[in-house]
Amino acid sequence: MATKKGDFKFEVVNELGVISEGSKGWRKEFNRVSWNGGEPKYDIRDWNEGHEKMGKGITLSEAEMRKLRELLSAEITMLDSK
Repeated sequence: MATKKGDFKFEVVNELGVISEGSKGWRKEFNRVSWNGGEPKYDIRDWNEGHEKMGKGITLSEAEMRKLRELLSAEITMLDSK
């Protein structure tokens, strides 16, 4: 369902997973979100329970998400070798 907030519209297309949950019910989520009717992008940000309110976050293209995965894998490998 598309939602309008201020001067932009957004739709959470796929809820991919919850990274963490705060004490006030807000959750840091990894989702695919369409902004202003555009192609969905990968998104990490805090959301309230019904996705009506959001915090600041980061939006990534598929290429950026793949690069982030590569960087995270390298960091995890380094941490696991300690």
